[in-house]
Amino acid sequence: MAVFLSTYVNKVDRKGRVSIPAQFRQSLAKTSAPSTVYLWPSLNHQALEGADQDYLDVLSESLESPDLDADERDMIETFIFGKLIPVSSDAEGRIVLPKELAEFAGITEEAAFIGRRKTFQIWEPNALKAHEAALREQVVRKDISLSQIVAKASRGAASRSGEGV
Repeated sequence: MAVFLSTYVNKVDRKGRVSIPAQFRQSLAKTSAPSTVYLWPSLNHQALEGADQDYLDVLSESLESPDLDADERDMIETFIFGKLIPVSSDAEGRIVLPKELAEFAGITEEAAFIGRRKTFQIWEPNALKAHEAALREQVVRKDISLSQIVAKASRGAASRSGEGV
């Protein structure tokens, strides 16, 4: 499964082509389908979500979990699997952004790619800046730090494994 890191802004040409960031391409090269990414409209933002085939396989398998209620399964199947579009890259690492997806995200002249570990998002650059500013305000308001997040995750893992009980 690919790991997507950092943020990149690339030009979109008049044919709707945009280069996948080199770091993303290097990570995709290690996957089962290195020249294909899957894009779909974000459930929560005016942006696109993207992933590789390996991630979609894991997501699809997770839908079989009895812990997932029917409404959640229906939402994921309808809004992710039902809307995703496989996009192949050319020899230069460019993809053509499907018109309906570019319009959904408001992407015209530039596209901002932001890595989110196992997935990535594609935003209109100014919309991403506004989103990041809003998130930064939340971080400051909630006084969030990385050490707090790591400690919280460690406590959760310990309680799931029965440690510290």
